[in-house]
Parts: sequence; structure tokens; C-alpha cells
Amino acid sequence: MGLMEDVRAKAAANPQRVAFYEGENPKILKAAAELTADGLATCTIVGDAAAVRAAAEQEGVSLAGITLVDVTDAEQNESFSQRFEVISDCPYKPKGVRRHAARAMDRAFMMQRAGDVDVSFGGIDCSTGDVILAGEKIIGLADGVTTVSSAGIFDIPGWEGSEGNLLGFADSAVCVNPNAQQLAQIAVTSAGTVAALTGWEPRVAMLSYSTDGSSEGDLVQKVRDAVAAAHELAPNLKVDGEFQLDAAIRPDVAAKKVHRPSDVAGRANVIVWPDINVGNIGVKLVQNFAHANAYGPFLQGFKKVVCDCSRSAPVSEIVGNVVMSCVRAHALKEA
Repeated sequence: MGLMEDVRAKAAANPQRVAFYEGENPKILKAAAELTADGLATCTIVGDAAAVRAAAEQEGVSLAGITLVDVTDAEQNESFSQRFEVISDCPYKPKGVRRHAARAMDRAFMMQRAGDVDVSFGGIDCSTGDVILAGEKIIGLADGVTTVSSAGIFDIPGWEGSEGNLLGFADSAVCVNPNAQQLAQIAVTSAGTVAALTGWEPRVAMLSYSTDGSSEGDLVQKVRDAVAAAHELAPNLKVDGEFQLDAAIRPDVAAKKVHRPSDVAGRANVIVWPDINVGNIGVKLVQNFAHANAYGPFLQGFKKVVCDCSRSAPVSEIVGNVVMSCVRAHALKEA
């Protein structure tokens, strides 16, 4: 069973509640309808209900089984606001609660914070920056996390690594030039993200142009410091470095370059790039030369699952990202 087939099966076994806040977008409408019809999620669309219905009719999309939350309904907004303003550590004053409850994206996040839904999903019409800011303000960051980041999973045809043709990676999309402490947080949160999606025991390699002291310099030292910080954050996590990519994923190269015991060297199933330059280039190299699928990026570091998809994402990709987000949300509950 491939990664997506396995994830879809997990999602269908434990459907999660998903709030979409860009419901007038045809791709979001089609994705919500597909997820509902296939029993992969319980979908809610938050927005101007009349406009959503008109858009669905124009696109020929059925809203059967999908709940609409109408942010133009003053009575509903007030009822929700009264419930939200008494939650613990409410991020807004009473007037602010009511103002934000009438905005589709903010209302979706507020519903998630209140426990009405498990996942909030958007990014087709809203910028990544807006999604992250709303997530930080309304959902909040996970304990011990100060940096939002992202992770993904490669599916590389013909490659046989420690987990077959799959390999987790981070961060290629959010944290531009992380310092050592931020890199450590990326390593720990990425391990959790990948484990939730795959069931693996993570083995995280911190990448560099140096392997285990073969070079010196500020860039290398940052990665070494990140490994030490990750050990402090998560003492039981298997995380090691600094490693070049081949030493991280190939046992034969690790045997030549890493002259000490390591649970990770040559067997890494999650790799952490040292900065977004390396990460962005690395992902595109693997996609273009190895013809790999790169699932993600999945935002991470929040108390709950917050999603952001590419503006160019087709419906199939949106559905896949929602399904993976649902599996993550279920794993978070179980944890």
C-alpha cells in the first residue's frame, strides 16, 4: 500500500472535522465535496453562505453533507462570540471577538480553538503569512515552540532508503535562516509530523556540507549546536549530525565517514536542511531529477493542526493535504 492509500485509509477510519474558509473558490468546493462523498472528513465551510451556495450552483457542486457557517448571520455570530469570549486565554477583548467572528478565516480558527473542528484549511486565496499570523494569534504555538516551520515527505521512484522510497524533510517553505535553537525545534516538530503520518520511529539527520567534523566553520557549528539543542528538547528522539546528505541516507557512505556509533547515520528517515535556500533547491532537485512527489509542506509548531496549501494546488493535491492533516489531527488527539 502506497503512502496516500495508507493515509486515506487512516482518515476514513477516523474522520476529522475540517473547516474551510475559502468556500467560494471552486477548487475548495470540489475538494470539500469529494472529501465528504468519500467519507474522509466531516466538512464545514465558513463564509457568506449565500455566496457559497451560489458558487456551488455555478460549479455544479453538491453541498450535501457539508455544514455551512454563515458569517453574515448576526445572531449566529453573537451566539458563537458569547461562547468564545469565555474560553481560557481568549486572544481578543469582547469587541474584538465579535469583529473576528464575522471574518471567515478568523472564525474557522476560532472554531478550531473552541473545539468545534479539528483542522482549519486554506491558502488558495489567503497568503501563507496571513494563515500563520492567524494561527499564532488564535490557535497559539505548541508548548516549547517559538518557531513555525514546515515538513514534507518525498516519494522517490526507484530509491530504496531505510523506509523504502519515502523520506521526510524539513523545512523548505517557512523558516528562512533558522538559528541553532530554531533548527532544533524544526527537527523535533518534524519528527512528530512525519511519525503521525507514517507510524515510523523517526531518525532525524541534521544536514550540512560537513560530516562529523570533516569541516569547520560557522555554518557547520550552527548545525552541531542544533543537534545538541535537539537532544535537550527531546532526549529520547534519535537525532544526529552534522551529516552530508549521502552520509545521512546511505549505509555504505556512513560506514566510511562516520567513525562512531549512530542510530541515524546511513539510516535517516527525516532530513533537516540547514536553511531555506538548501531546502527549496533540494526539493526541486529531487522533484525534477528523481521525478519524485513531494507531499506538503505541512505547517507545524501550532497547538492544533493549521494548514496552508499552494495557490496553484489542484483539487487532488488539496484533497491529499486535507487527508494528511486529518491523520495528523487524529494522532495529536491520541497523543
